[in-house]
Amino acid sequence: MQRKGSAIWQGDLKSGKGTVSTDSGVLSQTQYSFSTRFESGKGTNPEELIAAAHAGCFTMALSGQLGAAGLVAEKLETTATVTFEKLEAGWTVTGILLDVNGTVPKADQAAWEKATQAAKAGCPISRLLNTTITMQAKLEG
Repeated sequence: MQRKGSAIWQGDLKSGKGTVSTDSGVLSQTQYSFSTRFESGKGTNPEELIAAAHAGCFTMALSGQLGAAGLVAEKLETTATVTFEKLEAGWTVTGILLDVNGTVPKADQAAWEKATQAAKAGCPISRLLNTTITMQAKLEG
């Protein structure tokens, strides 16, 4: 199985602009720019997209972990906060905080802790953030 996202950028870093799209069409030429990434411009940015992907992935994984323990959540709500800092090496994502709240009938604290820790370790996006990145780069024209 493969999922695709794409980006187009035109211009220099500060005054240029770009769009991101997904094969599903959920994002379709969604605007991003220097101002949406480093200021408060209208549009998205890569770090916010990573945060949303991680929150969604983790929450589904948590539902699966709870189900494996015979528990069903009434509601799971996760906010992923990506910390993006300028370091000596340049702008770097230095961490992600997963803040999760759940309403899970019949769950005790031990079952909740076990499920959340397993979901954090096992969610594919959590594992992605420790992966090897390969690349194909072609210069046109």
